[in-house]
Amino acid sequence: MGKGKPKISNTIRTLRFHAGEMTQAALAEKVGVTRQTVVAIEQGRYSPSLEVAFRIARAFGVPLEEAFQYDEDSQ
Repeated sequence: MGKGKPKISNTIRTLRFHAGEMTQAALAEKVGVTRQTVVAIEQGRYSPSLEVAFRIARAFGVPLEEAFQYDEDSQ
């Protein structure tokens, strides 16, 4: 096992851009969270629940692994 805690990263900002420059507020409304939650998830300060992660991926029509990545070796 590597040192440090595992890191979950995401491509939400890129996905929003490719979805017609969807705003954080529009994504938040679509998945049922606040805009502040979307901001925190995008910036990597907060890891969403599995349910919210799936809702975000489905909002863009992509697999979960395209929206979120798990880096076990991150430090």
